[in-house]
Amino acid sequence: MACPGTFSDEPLSPAGRLFLQRKTDVVIHCIARTKNPIDVDGAKATIMSSPMGQHPRFCSLLVRDENGFEHWRKTRLDVDRHVIVVKNRVNEDEEDDEVAVNRYVADLSVSSPLSTDKPLWEVHLLTAHKHVVFRIHHSLGDGISLMSMLMASCRKVSDPDALPMMVPEKTTEKRRDSPWLLGSMWGFLKMAWLTLVFVLEFLLRSLFVSDRKTAVSGGDGVELWPRKLATAKFLLDDMKEVKKAIPDTTINDVLFGIVSCGLSRYLDHRTPNALHEGLRMTGVAMVNLRAKPGLQEISKLMKDNSETRWGNRFGVILLPVFYHKSGNDPLEYLKRAKVMVDRKKQSLEAYFSYRIGDLTMTLLGTKYASLINYKLLCNTTFTISNLIGPLEDITLSGNPISSIKVSTSSLPQALTMHMVSYAGKAEMQILVAKDIIPDPEFLAKCFEDALLEMKVAAKEADKA
Repeated sequence: MACPGTFSDEPLSPAGRLFLQRKTDVVIHCIARTKNPIDVDGAKATIMSSPMGQHPRFCSLLVRDENGFEHWRKTRLDVDRHVIVVKNRVNEDEEDDEVAVNRYVADLSVSSPLSTDKPLWEVHLLTAHKHVVFRIHHSLGDGISLMSMLMASCRKVSDPDALPMMVPEKTTEKRRDSPWLLGSMWGFLKMAWLTLVFVLEFLLRSLFVSDRKTAVSGGDGVELWPRKLATAKFLLDDMKEVKKAIPDTTINDVLFGIVSCGLSRYLDHRTPNALHEGLRMTGVAMVNLRAKPGLQEISKLMKDNSETRWGNRFGVILLPVFYHKSGNDPLEYLKRAKVMVDRKKQSLEAYFSYRIGDLTMTLLGTKYASLINYKLLCNTTFTISNLIGPLEDITLSGNPISSIKVSTSSLPQALTMHMVSYAGKAEMQILVAKDIIPDPEFLAKCFEDALLEMKVAAKEADKA
C-alpha cells in the first residue's frame, strides 16, 4: 500500500541526522501489554489504517545523496515486513511474562539496528506473552511525537469511538503584585545568571569535565556491552501524597527525589563506606520544548507552523544528584531535588542546549556534533526522562492495554531510566549494562522503597 499524497525527497532535520550517527544511533522501544490474546491480522489492519501507516515519516526510506546527506524518500509500505510475529515464548525458562519480555527488549537494545531497506520502524507481536513491542528510530521523532501518534491509534475503554484523553491545558492567571517592575527585573537577572552558569557547565561537561567513577558509571564503548532491563512500579496517588509534603512540588520533583534517594541506597549496598558524603552523580534529562506539555493532538503535530509540530523538539538539562548515607530523612532528598529543578526551570538551559546542538551541526557537521554528544553521555552517570501518558484505560485494535513502558537502545552510560504514567500508575524502565550493574531488579526495588519511605515521612510530617 502506497502512502497517501506526494512529496519529493526531504532532508532530515539536524537532530534526525545526529541520531543516525554510529555513536549516537538510538531506537525507541515502547512495550504495550494487552489483556486479551493478540489478533495478528487485526493488528496489521489497525497499523495500516492508523496515523502510523499513513504518516510520511513512516512511509519513507532513508537515502543518502552523492554528498552523503540524508533524505526521506517516499516508498511503498509493506506491513508484513514491519510486523514481526513471535509465536513461541521468548524465554522458555522464565514463567513471568514481564521478565521474559524485558529480557527480549534488553537484547534488542544492543547492536540490533533497524534495516535501512525499509522505513525505520518495526512492531514485534509477542503473542505467547500478549505483548506488543514498537521499535521506532529516534530520527523519526521524539518520545512526545511517537507516543502521541500511538495514542491517536488507540481508543478509550469506556468509549470505543473516543480518542484517549490528553493532559488538559493549564490556565495561568496574571499576577498583580504591586512591585511588578522590581520583581520582573530580579526575575530576568536571576534567569540570565542561572542560564549562564548552567550553559557553561553544559559546555564543560560536553568537553572534559566528568563525574567521579562509581559502581554505576559507564564510559566510552559501554553502549556495546550486554544489557538487562528491569521495571520499577509506582502509584501516582503515592507520588501525589508525597507532593503535598512540600508546597509547589511536581511529579518530576518527586521522581528526581526518588532517583536521588534510590541511588544512594543502592550504592550503600554495592559499595558500603566507599563514597564520601555529597558525591555528585550527573543525570542527563530530556525536556520537551513545545508550548504544551505531555502528549499532543496528532493534527497539531502535523502542522508545519505549529508550536507543537512533529519531530525532535527537546532540549537537554543536567540534573545532579548527590550521594547521602542511609538513615537520612527521605524528604530531604525531595527538598534538594525541588531546589535544583526549580533553578533549572528558571533558566533557559534546555533551550540553549537545543540551539547549541543545532549550531554545532551547522558549523562543524554531523560527525563532530555526534562526538560532542557522545562525550557528554560518557562524562555523566545516567539519562532520565518522564512522559505523561494516557489518563485513563485505553484499547489498541480493540484490545485493552494494561501497561505501557518505554526504553531506548543502549547508550555509553551504564544506567538509563524512562518513566511513563498510565491510568493512575507509573512504570520506569531501568536499562543497565549488566556487567556493571548486575542486579537492576534490586535497583528498581530501591526506587520503589524510596517512594514508600517518602510517603510515610510525608504522612508523619502532616500529623506533626
